Amino acid sequence: MAENSASADALPLSGITVVSIEQAVAAPFATRQLADLGARVIKVERPGGGDFARRYDTTVQGESSYFVWLNRSKESVTLDLKSEQGRAILEELLAQADVFVQNLAPGAAARMGLGADDLAERFPTLIPCSVTGYGSTGPWADRKAYDLLVQCQTGLVSLTGSAQEAARVGVSVADIAAGMYAYSGILTALFTRATRGTVRAVEVSLFEALAEWMSQPAYYTAYSGSQPPRVGTRHATIAPYGTYTAADGKDVLLSVQNEREWAALCERFLGAPGLTGDPRFASGSARVSHRQELDAVLAERIGASDSDAVMKALDAIGIANAPVNDVKQFLEHPVLAGRDRWREVPLPGGGTMTALLPPVDLAGTAPRMGAVPALGEHTATVLEQLGHPSDRIDALRADGAI
Repeated sequence: MAENSASADALPLSGITVVSIEQAVAAPFATRQLADLGARVIKVERPGGGDFARRYDTTVQGESSYFVWLNRSKESVTLDLKSEQGRAILEELLAQADVFVQNLAPGAAARMGLGADDLAERFPTLIPCSVTGYGSTGPWADRKAYDLLVQCQTGLVSLTGSAQEAARVGVSVADIAAGMYAYSGILTALFTRATRGTVRAVEVSLFEALAEWMSQPAYYTAYSGSQPPRVGTRHATIAPYGTYTAADGKDVLLSVQNEREWAALCERFLGAPGLTGDPRFASGSARVSHRQELDAVLAERIGASDSDAVMKALDAIGIANAPVNDVKQFLEHPVLAGRDRWREVPLPGGGTMTALLPPVDLAGTAPRMGAVPALGEHTATVLEQLGHPSDRIDALRADGAI
């Protein structure tokens, strides 16, 4: 593994301080990406428990796979925000911060005086970012939202799976979408503040983030009168685009995106150039309408050869293809190894894990890949930096405020 990356002060967001009251996936994903770029992220957690994602599982040397993914390079500070002392310390932190991120339960931020308008009065240069379920206004503002609930509400689950059974997407796609939009929204707000002197609050909901990702099937449904069908590993509106089983029992995915590729597939792989003039297959829409007949032709050809031979033949004529990897095969992917995408990251228990670099490369910089914090690991240090003497910190701990 390569060495860990450059110090935070050499990175683009060096000097930016983020305070976050965050749980689970969406908000932590946004702030971790800010930390990757050098921002100081102070993660405020509940004493004794912390972010409940810490306890989702214990598979990474006793730590949660979710938590170690989302929280490297952050500082963990424990505060009891129900106590006056804890709230006072939060105010001190916000007075020195550039960005405040929260994904508290519906209505909680407003009740605590942490809504965008209240914060603007007390901290006029602070950029607040709220990550909600269904928005801070509207008929569902008071409803909790978790990833699978949003997958169901947006119709995504109805598109995913086989013809016989719907399925959830295998990763937290609604949370990830919201985290990405929160991250880009915060970057935009920082840019606007720097260039115009204007502070803009940021709000992202899980529902609306995933709704954006549902736009293509939504428009298809609205204007065709029926939604794309569930077709397993086939593409619902492009054909041929899906998996077929080779003679060795392994699945191969191939994708034809245009008429030139379709002609090459017919002539040089299927050995049936006449198919290009067959009315059933003469256009993309026709091929989708006659998917069963098309699949039968491809299944026969691919089922006659081993998967390696099939993929080699497809490569030779410029048809995109791939084996269907499981997660272990993904971890061993030659692109990740060949492009040096793995780094060692320290864990709270003293061990390390291997973690993927962020996908965006900025020339001349390397992302920070700092340690995953233990619960409350940085509380005393941060309070000392705020000017609290050690006896005061001890008293706060004894009172349960930190």
